Amino acid sequence: MNLLILGGTRFLGRAIAEAALSRGHQLTLFHRGQTNPALFDDAEHVTGDRDGALESLAGQTWDACIDTCGYVPRIVRQSADLLSGAVHRYAFVSTLSVYANPTPQGTDESGELGSMDDPTMEEITGETYGPLKALCEAEVQREFGDRALIVRPGLIVGRHDASDRFTYWPWRIAQGGDVLAPGRPDRTIQLIDVRDLAEWIVAMIEDGTTGVFNAVSPPDRLTMGQMLDTCISVSGSDAKLHWADDEWLTAREVGPWMEMPLWIPEGDPLAEGFFSFRSDRAMDAGLRFRSLEDTVSDTLAWLNTEPKDRPWRAGMDRDREATLLRELTEI
Repeated sequence: MNLLILGGTRFLGRAIAEAALSRGHQLTLFHRGQTNPALFDDAEHVTGDRDGALESLAGQTWDACIDTCGYVPRIVRQSADLLSGAVHRYAFVSTLSVYANPTPQGTDESGELGSMDDPTMEEITGETYGPLKALCEAEVQREFGDRALIVRPGLIVGRHDASDRFTYWPWRIAQGGDVLAPGRPDRTIQLIDVRDLAEWIVAMIEDGTTGVFNAVSPPDRLTMGQMLDTCISVSGSDAKLHWADDEWLTAREVGPWMEMPLWIPEGDPLAEGFFSFRSDRAMDAGLRFRSLEDTVSDTLAWLNTEPKDRPWRAGMDRDREATLLRELTEI
């Protein structure tokens, strides 16, 4: 197949490009030429800007477009309009954050979507990210109808993830010693390896499948304790976990999600259905999940190629962690 990827040189887009090329597809990557432009010599690279500079794509045709980097509906509308007659199908990578808050337990693809008072607002914040993505989905569906594939991933993890929301844990556990662990060990979490997501999206394009799909591990597959224990096992470290409950962490103003990755206090309304999304439709359509051991091992292998002084976007400062651990273990 002849595929166009909007993006394609960072994280998920990069993994999709790798999956597509490994399966023998012809590939065009549209990007600004600013991130990893030397990747994929066997793909055609077309430079431009999604916001008002798409003319380099005009006059060409592809079997499908995979949009990995649409965040603002006005900008997604531009690509959808331009490509409406140039591609047979349009796959848009959205997010589980499109669902309205608070999200009920067990939300599937029929769940209520979030909205904004001012739908013309384009500033991306924690509050607007999901509703903006929902509006982006609407633009794709408006133009492509039943030729649209909408994929709503949960937390995407693995190599080349610059967000560090999962990466922090394999790294921190590998450092060994006393580790501050959040909440309940048996609390469920959900995530998806970037390679599983990428390979499944390419397979969906190959099969001609369209519609809307949640794409995340089942809600009963993994707990926080299992994840951290797996990090210990894979890394072979001497890490010792010290669990602090939600009330204790909240009282000390520990920041959910970014300072303490994968943790949101269970009393927070946002946490009600956060790790309980249903992905039955995607699994029925072939989505599979590799072992967590594989994900942790691959993440650590990638981290070992990164600069030792790489900046971290998520995770707790080691001095602050040490201070909190001293207080916790003195109780």
